Amino acid sequence: MVRKMLTGNAAVAWAARLAKVEYVPAFPITPQTEIIESLADWFANGEMQGKFVTLDSEHSMIMAAGAASATGVRTFTATSSQGLIYAMEALYTISGWRVPLVLVNVSRGLSSPVTLGPDHNDVLAARDTGFIQLHAETCQEVFDSVLMAYRLAEDSRVSLPVLVNLDGFFLSFTREPVEIPEAKVVEEFLPDFTPHHPVFDGSQSVAQGVAVLDGAAYSYFRYQMHRAVENALQVHEEVAADFHRLFGRRYGPLDEYRMEDAETVLVMTGSFSTKGKAAVNRWRDQGHKVGLLRLRLIRPRPTAALAQALAGRRAVGVIDQNISPGLGGILFQEVAAVLANANHRPSVMRSFIGGLGGKDISQTEFNRIFEVLQQTDPEDQTVEPELLFTATEWNQIKNVLTVAGKSVEGASL
Repeated sequence: MVRKMLTGNAAVAWAARLAKVEYVPAFPITPQTEIIESLADWFANGEMQGKFVTLDSEHSMIMAAGAASATGVRTFTATSSQGLIYAMEALYTISGWRVPLVLVNVSRGLSSPVTLGPDHNDVLAARDTGFIQLHAETCQEVFDSVLMAYRLAEDSRVSLPVLVNLDGFFLSFTREPVEIPEAKVVEEFLPDFTPHHPVFDGSQSVAQGVAVLDGAAYSYFRYQMHRAVENALQVHEEVAADFHRLFGRRYGPLDEYRMEDAETVLVMTGSFSTKGKAAVNRWRDQGHKVGLLRLRLIRPRPTAALAQALAGRRAVGVIDQNISPGLGGILFQEVAAVLANANHRPSVMRSFIGGLGGKDISQTEFNRIFEVLQQTDPEDQTVEPELLFTATEWNQIKNVLTVAGKSVEGASL
């Protein structure tokens, strides 16, 4: 084992290399490009065996990845933001093929307007595609999650593609210490890929087409996919136990931080959870019983674990780095649905929208969240999400409007 200072993108590339990926169809997009540049170099100089191909679009890339995986080749690819959305049709298609591959998404806010900063609308738009979803907080977790994703995908009880998500810039280009294990230990954890139902075994030419089915047959196959996604909860538990045995790091579907006696809990996901943990530490130092619950496994949703972790808490605040116009925070709705019929559900639940387009969530804003959660009367059933926005930022927006000749009289948040 060696320890390297790696960006999140480099951690992804190293994990794909040690997984002995044989085929990488790719299309560049900021901030994902460093991943495929690293892999392209390794394929070109012989450090990786297989084939690296640049396609004409993310749609073609995903279709090529699915076709390769169906023939029994361990396949990897990566994208971001508009690229993931452009490939959306293909995501549904290849998950229906039940092909086990790994797709990394480097989260970035969607247009319009244009931003390069991260938020989670891109990856959460894909939550219903049939892909398993793992969300990472650190560069080490990025590396580990890619290896675990192949074990999940290739298990016969799942046999579905897995998406590993990391935040653009905050992880993709941030260097952190990452432990790189020896190849032989990775091989013990992740044996060579043996497909369960390969389309092509090399003995004869094969043509395959997807039939047009009536509603009954279609319903059966879609429900089988749903059951396979549910199976991933148990498989993830087994994979995580094996990973802990070999590498010493333990991952559950949820990451609980200072939750043992917490009365007030923040629910978050992604790299901004590190900021949330720092806020928890500050409030703990002041004598407040607060904690943080990070969602690591988004699909399948760990419903039972979520309900158990939040049972008996007084107040829960969900911080969404996304927004569904006309609805609010996506994860808030998912957490609220879990708790709707739960025993001993929290007295107070509040929704906060923050970090859109990579906007920072400041110490002041975390203080605001904890103050709202602690001061809210349980009888107050407000469900309108609160946008995290500082006075300084609001003044900047008004200045922009003024310079552009727009009236600020009716401007509001």
